[in-house]
This record gives sequence, C-alpha cells and structure tokens, in this order.
Amino acid sequence: MTTRLLGRWARLLATRCPIGASSAAAHLSPRLAPEESARVQSLGLQLHSQWRAMCEGHSLIKEDDKDLSVKQTELEQLVGKAGSPEDVLQLWADRGGGANQAAIGIIRLTKLSVEKGGLDCKDLLHDHRLLDMLSKVSSEVATVWNGNLVSLLRSLSQLGVAPGAVVMHTLQTEALWRVRRFTYRQLAFLADWASSRPGSQEQELQNNVLKQLELRWTELADARTASVLMARAGHLSPSLMDKLEDKALELAEKFNAEDIRRVALSLASQGRRSVPLLRALSYHLQQKPSTELNTPLLLDVAFACGKLNFKQTQVFQRIAAELLPRKAELSSSDVMRCAKSFAYLKWLHLPLFECFTEHYLENSQKYSTMQVCSLLLSLARLNFQPSKAEEFYGKVHEALEGTVKDLEPYLQTDLVWSLCILQQAKPQYLQSVLDPIFHRKLTGGNPSRTENYRLKLLHIAATAQLENLCPSEASAVLSQPVSALTQESRSTPLQTSLKEALQSLTESSGGTCRAGVNTIYGWTLDGELVVDSDNKPMDLLAIEAPHLCVGGGGSPMPQGARRVAFLAGEFPNYNSRSKDLLGRFAMQRRHLQLAGFLTVEVPYFEWQELKSDWQRVAYLKDKLGKAVAEEMAK
Repeated sequence: MTTRLLGRWARLLATRCPIGASSAAAHLSPRLAPEESARVQSLGLQLHSQWRAMCEGHSLIKEDDKDLSVKQTELEQLVGKAGSPEDVLQLWADRGGGANQAAIGIIRLTKLSVEKGGLDCKDLLHDHRLLDMLSKVSSEVATVWNGNLVSLLRSLSQLGVAPGAVVMHTLQTEALWRVRRFTYRQLAFLADWASSRPGSQEQELQNNVLKQLELRWTELADARTASVLMARAGHLSPSLMDKLEDKALELAEKFNAEDIRRVALSLASQGRRSVPLLRALSYHLQQKPSTELNTPLLLDVAFACGKLNFKQTQVFQRIAAELLPRKAELSSSDVMRCAKSFAYLKWLHLPLFECFTEHYLENSQKYSTMQVCSLLLSLARLNFQPSKAEEFYGKVHEALEGTVKDLEPYLQTDLVWSLCILQQAKPQYLQSVLDPIFHRKLTGGNPSRTENYRLKLLHIAATAQLENLCPSEASAVLSQPVSALTQESRSTPLQTSLKEALQSLTESSGGTCRAGVNTIYGWTLDGELVVDSDNKPMDLLAIEAPHLCVGGGGSPMPQGARRVAFLAGEFPNYNSRSKDLLGRFAMQRRHLQLAGFLTVEVPYFEWQELKSDWQRVAYLKDKLGKAVAEEMAK
C-alpha cells in the first residue's frame, strides 16, 4: 500500500516539478559555479531514478533477477561459482555472513545437490555448517530479501527439512507478514509451494497468497506465470481461475508451446471448457515450428482436447502430421493414449490409425494386456478396420489368449463388446461373459452404469445368436425381460418428427406403425412397419414379432412381406467431419439386418433439409423404395 501511495505521489510531483536531468540543467541559474551545477545535475539524475523505481513498483520481475543497484558481496560471488555442496559449506565455514548470504548459500547448495544426482538428506541435515546457516536465517529472517525468502522455502522442502522445524515456521511467519510486498511472480511461486504442503500453517499462507493473487490479478503480465498459476493453483480457487482464463486469453500470443500444453492440461484436469481460450491456444499452437512440438506435448494436447470434447480439425491434422514420421519413436503407451484421445473425439484419421496398427504389428511384445484392450476399444468406437486385418487380429487373439477371464468384469465386458463390433468375437470370449455367474459381478453401484452394461450384455448375446457363435448361451440372456425405456423423456426432435411423418405415411391407420420399439437385442427402433409386395403398410398387431419380448400376433409373415426398421441417425452417431457411423451404430444396423429387418436410415444431415410434412413423407417413401430395390437386387 505504501509503495502504491508513493508511486502516485511521485507521478504528481513529476507533473508539477520535472526532475529529469535535462530539465534540471535547464532550470539552473547561470550564477551557479560549474562544480555546483554538476552536483545539482547528479542530484536530478538520482531523483529521476528513484521516481521511476516507485512508479514501476508493480512491474513483474523474474524471481532470479537481482537489484543492479546493490553490488554483490565477495561471498555471494564465490557461492555463485561453487561447483559442489561441499564448496558452499566450506565457504560459509571460512567466511560466515548475514542471513541473506546464508539463504543464498542454502539455495545454491540445494541446486548443486540436485544437479549432482540426488540428496543425502540425513548426513547433510546434520552437518554443523548447514545447521549454522539455518540458525542464522532463523534469527535474522527480517534481513532476507523477498526473492530469496520464497526460493529458500522451496529449497528447504527439497532438502527434507521437517514442516514443523523452527526455521520453516519462522520463514512462513515472515512470508505471511510480507505477503502484500511480494511481486505477483513471487506470490505464484509461493502458491505453488504451499499447495503441496499439508500443514495448517501452510494452509493459512496459501489462503492469504490466493487472496492476494485474486485481488492483484491485473498485475499479471507474464505468460509463463499465468500458465504455472493455472496449472498449480487454479483448482484451489474457482474465482481466481476465472480471472486467470481472461488473462491467458489476453496473453495467448506470448505463450510458447510448453505454456500452451500447461494451460490445456490445467483446463482438462478441472473440466473447464473455455471455448474462446481453447480456440486461441489452437490457433497459436498451429503457428509453432515442428522443433517445439515434441511427442509428449502433442499427446498431452490431444488428451486435453479429448477430455474437454473440443474439436478443432486443423489441430488434429497437425498432430497427426507430426506423429506419422515419428512412428519408430512412439512407445506402446503413446499409441494407446493418442488412439484413446482421438476415439473420444470421434475423429478418425485413416493414415494415423494405420500407423498405430502397424506399430502394434512391429512391437506387439511390448504391449501389455491393458494397452491391447484400450487400443481395441478405440478401434471399435471408430469402427476402424486395418488394411492388414488378418495379421493384426491374429496377434491380438494371441495376446488375449488365456487372459480375458482374468480381467476386471467391466473391462472384460467392454473388451468382448468391442470385439463384437469389430466382428472378431470368438465363442470362448462370449461364453465367459454370458455366464449367469458373471452377470452378478456387474450388479450394484451406479444404476445408470448397471443399465449401460446390461445393454452391452444384450448386444453381446445378440451377436452370439444372430451370428451363430454360441446361440444356446445367448438364449438365456435374450429371454429375460427388457427394462422399459421412457421414450417420451428420451425423444429427440428428429425422433419426434420422424414418428409424426411415419404416422402421416400410414395415414394414421391403427396398428400399422410402431415407434420407440424396444427389441430383445438391446436396440431401440425409431419406427417399425411391415409392408407387402407393393410397399403398402400392413397390420402389425396380427403378425408374429420374434424381436419383441412380449406382444405380436400369432400369424406368420405373409409371402412377399417385409419388416422395415427406421433408424434416426443423430449427430452423435457419426464420426466427426464424416458420414460414417460409429462402431456401436454400425453393429446395430448389422444385427437388425441379421434379425430379418430391412433397415432405412434417416440421417440428421438429410432430414434437416426437409422443411414441410409432405417433403418428409415423400422422403420416407423414396428411402423405403430404394431399400426394397437394393434388397431385390441382392
């Protein structure tokens, strides 16, 4: 506060009484002697420098910057040239010094110890020379400079000094007293240090530091400090994080590649989907040269985008282009992480995924079972089939042989379900998850999760029966009643308008159309018709319906009649920037066709172009006619 008041006073004084060197010389009386004129000019320069220092009291400086107006002592110069911890300790023993010199020595000692390959804390902390330095700091802590005080806290933590030690307590108390006098950068380092310390005093210091950071956030002008604060302290104060996001957006142009990675990961870890900031980070990442984009950085950015469901095609293309030439450098973990991130984003880059499968073929012995499972789940989500499918799946089955039953139940279900999507499920895989004893392992916990895995088991059973892999085990699962879904609460605008158009198509004839049909296979039909050889709707209620758990009539399907399933293709059903179905919905189409349905897909990108009811009815008639013609052509 005092610094701020002095700064304002100095500005006011400067406007009324300029004290620069040139103005001072101009106002000198001609009667002054030359030596007196020189003395006044020197005084003017000195006052001008002090005025600038007061006015720039809020400018940020680096932590290791030193006051150029204060000359280093001989001891400080020698400590800076020391090559080992022993040299620092011996210099202190020979020369001694004040608390500030002791702090500089401890900071240098810690740095050298880390560089030399580890710390021998037990012996070092019992060295009488280091104890003397700590005692000096503790007794004269008021003379330690601000930057050295902040660095000393971190250095003592690295040395293994106990949180309850006298010197730590003294330093933290002094930091609490000085919290308003620290620069913003020093506050950021303090917040980073205190956030990893569990003690009550550290918590008090952290709260005070966070309060100061939030109050003085406009002083932040350093890109690196902004990125570090977001990564280390943003999660501790949501209101501070809001302000840091605004600052990061302002400073995004100054971010280097590492800053972009740090900010993106901090947003992902806190689940903060700040679209303007993510767009700015994406733009500036694209401008960086390839030399700055190392592989871990690219993988972290892909992870952050996947976690936040942020889709930016240019960034993904850049990541893919950078990773393709580095196939030999990638580890199995790198391949698994990148494939998983792109699968979450529903973004399929064919050359990159071909690269991943080739990497597995060349390095299959380096992949763990968990990594193989993760890779298969990613391929299944995107419905990707490698060009060397036979060779690839041969190695996959070899790696999974004898290990599937040992997997955690939920992961085992996901793996077998993914193999069903990829049409690579084997009877032994299916039998292991269709066992009633296995089903009990998936009960309990979150009801929505239980229902989700119940549906996956139905899809697995449908694969086993419809593809004739192990129909006897599947029958017991498919014969169980399917839980009714509240279609009204789950209907989308596309499903609702499709239902209305189907009713118009059948001219509201009772029993000729069903909507929101839950089948025994775990799939829901958005619309169902039975049409005769002339494509005229027929009465559904009288005709047998083996795909329903209950309902349907006793009459067999008439000769030439066809059962039609209408499927609404919502936006989330497709790959990003593509009209290709994701693996789950491709399996739905395949299952319904195997169950005897003629499938008519109604994608959102075609339906939204139809503005009137008669256009929609005409569209459905046209789609139905084309589907029948294609089936007859087969």
